[in-house]
Amino acid sequence: MSMLRNFRIGKRLALAFATVLALLCFTAWFGVVQLARINDNVQDLNGNWLPSVAKLAEMQSAANTVRRTSLRGALEADDAGRANMASQHDAAMRDFDRAAKEYEPSITSDTERGLYVAIQSAWKNFSDADAELQRAISGGDAQHEAARKLATGRSSDLFTTMSAAIDKDVKFNRDGGDQAAHDAANAYNYGLRVSLAAVAIALAIGIVLAWQVTRSITEPIAQAVSASEEVAGGNLTLDIRAEGRDEPAELLRSMAHMVAQLGTLVGQVRDSSESIATGSKEIAQGNADLSQRTESQASSLQETAASMEQLTSSVAQNAASAGQASRMAADASGAASEGGQAVGELVQTMHGISESSRRIEDIIGVIDAIAFQTNILALNAAVEAARAGEQGRGFAVVASEVRALAQRSAGAAKEIKGLIQASAQRVDTGAKQAQGAGEVMRRVVEQVGHVDALIREISAATQEQNGGIQQVGSAVTQLDQVTQQNAALVEESAAAAESLNGQAQQLAQLVSQFRLRGA
Repeated sequence: MSMLRNFRIGKRLALAFATVLALLCFTAWFGVVQLARINDNVQDLNGNWLPSVAKLAEMQSAANTVRRTSLRGALEADDAGRANMASQHDAAMRDFDRAAKEYEPSITSDTERGLYVAIQSAWKNFSDADAELQRAISGGDAQHEAARKLATGRSSDLFTTMSAAIDKDVKFNRDGGDQAAHDAANAYNYGLRVSLAAVAIALAIGIVLAWQVTRSITEPIAQAVSASEEVAGGNLTLDIRAEGRDEPAELLRSMAHMVAQLGTLVGQVRDSSESIATGSKEIAQGNADLSQRTESQASSLQETAASMEQLTSSVAQNAASAGQASRMAADASGAASEGGQAVGELVQTMHGISESSRRIEDIIGVIDAIAFQTNILALNAAVEAARAGEQGRGFAVVASEVRALAQRSAGAAKEIKGLIQASAQRVDTGAKQAQGAGEVMRRVVEQVGHVDALIREISAATQEQNGGIQQVGSAVTQLDQVTQQNAALVEESAAAAESLNGQAQQLAQLVSQFRLRGA
């Protein structure tokens, strides 16, 4: 059967049918040949042997009639009886000649020809003797004794010889007919046996071929059906083997390739589902952590917003103090301009200046503290902006500018503080050195002018700082809104990650129904 699997189903069926048809054609051909032999024998029997026997029988009958009429003619006492017998005699002679002429064409062999020649020779001898007998009969009573002797003597012997010749020929034809009938019977029996044997062989070969061809088709198909049921049941560990080059073998090879590809695909899906489940679980955990951090960040931003409000209030207060300091510096400048007043009033003025300097120093301390607090708040705002990532980049820039302004304010405050301290020392010295009041007042006027310029710069810087802080406050508010939105999105993402994790676990459970090699 393995050899049959190398042929395609069409060629296999064609070979099986061709074999059976060839055997049937041989059986039919052999039957036709045997029928032809039987027909030849029957035709030979009916067309040769039997007609020959019939004609020989007619010749024998005619000869018997000739013999009988001759004998009766010899026994007749009157002329009328003899004439009647003579008439029958002549008719029988003609019948013999006619039968002989009709028999002659049916002679088919030299042996039969020899027998026929012997009949003709014996007939001629008998005819001559019979003619002599007829002349004796015609002689009347005078020839009666001679006719009787001739009829019972030589004519009888010649008739016996002729009859024996005819009998030999009849026997020859009967034997030939019997042989033809025997040959026909043998041909029939032989044809029957061979035909039955051929039919039996054809039937056996047909059954074997049908069984082999059917098995060669149904077995791989049954194997394919079984493999399909196994695959449908989730078994992808099948080892499907295909033998041959026929359609079922191609089907099995295709199924083997399909099972291998399906196993690879299911394995990849299983790995992917497990990876998705793990990743979704990690995403869910990460989203939970991110949600907590986002909530913490939102709280920090709220605190930052509150701090920015405090910073805005402090900056506004700083601006007011800077304005007041500017006015005081203007007053100091006016007082210094009036330094030409009496030296007596200089000491009191110096005391006022000293007191004003201390107040300015206190204000400068406040400004320095505000600048330091602003720097700290700007630093915190920069840290929170860095945590916010891309959305806090603008806030980080503003925080950096605020920090720079705070540093400038601190530097200016330190410089003013140093100047105020120097002015206080000079005022103390001026109190002791009243004699140099004019020169001191000139210097004081210059220093107060410088202080006024610095205070104006501080005031301008404070105004700029107030605008920057307002921008920072707006950015912090915006960042707080974005953070709240991010918190909502993180919660939605966490819910989606939980749903994805559940679906991934369900997918992994479904894929786990398939059995894979090495799993």
